[in-house]
Amino acid sequence: MSSFLIVSVIAVYFLVLIGIAHFTSKGATNNASFFLGERKSPWYIVAFGMIGASLSGVTFLSVPGWVGNEANQFSYMQAVFGFFFGYVVVALVLLPLYYRMNLTSIYGYLEQRFGFWSYKTGAFFFLISRLIGASVRLLLVANVLQKILFDAWNIPFVITVIIAVLLIWVYTNRGGIKTIIWTDTLQTAFMLGSVFLTIYMLSDLLLVSETGGLVKTIQDSPYSKLFFFEDINSSNHFLKHFIGGMFITIGMTGLDQDMMQKNLSCKNTKEAQKNMLSMASVLIIVNLVFLSLGALLFLYSSKTGIGAKVDSDMLFSEIALHPNTGTMIGVLFLLGVIAAAYSSADSALTSLTTSFSVDFLDIEKKQPTLAEKTRKNVHIMMSAVIVLVVILLKYTTEDSAISLLMKLAGFTYGPLIGLFFFGILTKRQLKDNFVPIISILVPAIIALFWYYSTGAPGVPKGELGIFGAYKFGFEIIIYNALLAFIGLFFISSKAK
Repeated sequence: MSSFLIVSVIAVYFLVLIGIAHFTSKGATNNASFFLGERKSPWYIVAFGMIGASLSGVTFLSVPGWVGNEANQFSYMQAVFGFFFGYVVVALVLLPLYYRMNLTSIYGYLEQRFGFWSYKTGAFFFLISRLIGASVRLLLVANVLQKILFDAWNIPFVITVIIAVLLIWVYTNRGGIKTIIWTDTLQTAFMLGSVFLTIYMLSDLLLVSETGGLVKTIQDSPYSKLFFFEDINSSNHFLKHFIGGMFITIGMTGLDQDMMQKNLSCKNTKEAQKNMLSMASVLIIVNLVFLSLGALLFLYSSKTGIGAKVDSDMLFSEIALHPNTGTMIGVLFLLGVIAAAYSSADSALTSLTTSFSVDFLDIEKKQPTLAEKTRKNVHIMMSAVIVLVVILLKYTTEDSAISLLMKLAGFTYGPLIGLFFFGILTKRQLKDNFVPIISILVPAIIALFWYYSTGAPGVPKGELGIFGAYKFGFEIIIYNALLAFIGLFFISSKAK
């Protein structure tokens, strides 16, 4: 695939996004439009766009790569089933609470329930969580763009990242969430369209019709095992994935300003709930499609030798952009990977701007002119911070993107879940100034346990950790949430 074609596809794509931003930002003259779109977003548009934001470049590249490990295969679907029930909790418990309190930042709940320090702690953990999450997603795609284009031009990785974030800033600067709702819709369509068409073309290349059909080909492959019940010590055991997936969704969606900001732009609670539940149902099918794509990619790699020596996260790009695969699959991949990356990164930048402006700078209490100027400066600052974190992650981690993302989510969203649900499930009052201490101490303790467990960095390969053969998996978020809940109980008292 030529450099000219790659640049042309990227240029046309971003011209379309900038065009959408131009039209959606008309009338977006204040921060209310930027933060919540004046609560006029159609629920079905929000739901479709949130599919892309939920999936991101990690799903597009790392989930298909997950399949190739014999210990993984289709085990990720166990977590996806847990995701669904997590979305149900968000729709029925958290959304009515947020709408009833008329919140712009969902962490305002913590201030009203517990006080100043609880509020700031919740907002701080979101900033760290979303900043790392957005950076992991962007890093994955920046690596692909660097390999297929910028390395040939001798452009440093740092410049690649700056360009990627600058493009996001350009089309989100004015319209904010109003622009994000519609650009996410377009990007979801591109991403899903590219995956379905790629599967169709790979099936043709593998002569699937001659071997009994697509489903049978995947079932008969060495990558199709879905449920893992055998070994409770394994990180892929069903219960760890299912319950961990449920908690991850509650944290990464229900307690995440990024995802909730889109929901809160709907007209009312009922429409936001319809958005959440319809998206949850569609995501089950979509994730199954991505895992099926992974099986086909590994089957194609085994047959042709293409991508046999690359990292699993890079397999899709290696096959899609190989001359023998065909130009059309390359173009579809490029559209899909850009859409996947930017559908999550653009909303992350907007929500980080919202949270920092509202939660830490009290922007809603400022004069309108000063408030808008402050918000624009924060938008620039957050763009710069994302660039720095992406570069830091590039040179400090070697984990696959999906593994890194789920691991970090467990440590950052776990305390948030404990704090929010302590407020929802009990009537006790906290000693507010102790909340930051508990929220930092808990993940530090769990991180220490994880570090010295089997398969973790603190234990030599082949040796057992402090918990014997037990390996931590997605359920690490549960331990953080429960320990936070218990810690909060000890610094609480009966409400007066």
